[in-house]
Amino acid sequence: MSKVLIAGRIPEPALNILKDANLTVTVFDDRQSLITKSDLIDLISDKDFLITPLSTQVDAEVIDAAPNLKLIANYGAGFNNIDIEYARKKGIPVTNTPKVSTVSTAEVTCGLIISLAHRIVEGDQLMRSTGFTGWAPLFFLGTELKDKTLGIIGLGQIGQAVAKRMHAFDMKIIYTQRHQLDPATEKELGAEFVSQDELIKRADVISIHRPATPDSVHMIDEEQFKQMKSSAMFINAARGPLINEKALLQALKDHEIAGAALDVYEHEPEVDDVFKELKNVILTPHIGNATTEARNAMAEIVASNTVKVASGQAPDYIVNPAK
Repeated sequence: MSKVLIAGRIPEPALNILKDANLTVTVFDDRQSLITKSDLIDLISDKDFLITPLSTQVDAEVIDAAPNLKLIANYGAGFNNIDIEYARKKGIPVTNTPKVSTVSTAEVTCGLIISLAHRIVEGDQLMRSTGFTGWAPLFFLGTELKDKTLGIIGLGQIGQAVAKRMHAFDMKIIYTQRHQLDPATEKELGAEFVSQDELIKRADVISIHRPATPDSVHMIDEEQFKQMKSSAMFINAARGPLINEKALLQALKDHEIAGAALDVYEHEPEVDDVFKELKNVILTPHIGNATTEARNAMAEIVASNTVKVASGQAPDYIVNPAK
């Protein structure tokens, strides 16, 4: 009977799918901490399949520790936690869970934009501490989003979902990516294709939605922050390494930009303490797809892919197809 290791607790639907397929399932069930590399190597040695959360690193040493491994099913849309090239060399497909995070991540992104513009989190903190003396015409002013320009870097599924929602707030949408969308999609989203340099300079709000790849690390750096409007707000609910956080911190402290909202971090889960001291920064703990709906759908994908490979079928969403 094939053996499956789940390297962290995931929603119940996955376990039901695996057990219904008569697979033997081992779950790393520590509620207090993530699995260590040594525990992962010990547990995976006799397993045929690995289901792993995005937070667990699966490198060549881990892969070599499992001579029978037939699939690495990543529980997450990203996959930069896995050495996919080494897995390819070993003939092991790696899969992810795309698409099902789109709505949740887009909603969180829009929530961050609205909260930052209207200083909602800052206001909540004020009311939980000193409070306020009453309504006043010039007190605690934010900014409306109507007629402001939202620049989206990467107009894939999540980027388009953000554009659709914020266009309904009467924001002007500009975007940049390698390939321009077709005219019909642009018209539907009210989106204008521009260069990254133009986007950086024109946008009142900038939201990044690119995957983390070797060529996208620090794609937003000191130079880009210096080109932004002093009133600009910057949002990252994609991947932490896309941003040079030291440069972002400096831009915030020097008032080169007006504020930032981060759901992901360059050295996650570590967060620079200086961010926590700034009132014009919103920090959330990587909750982009943290909804019951999204996480259950992700669980179903990793479990179904495992069952497919166990029954001799090709899994969905392979990120390292054989060359």
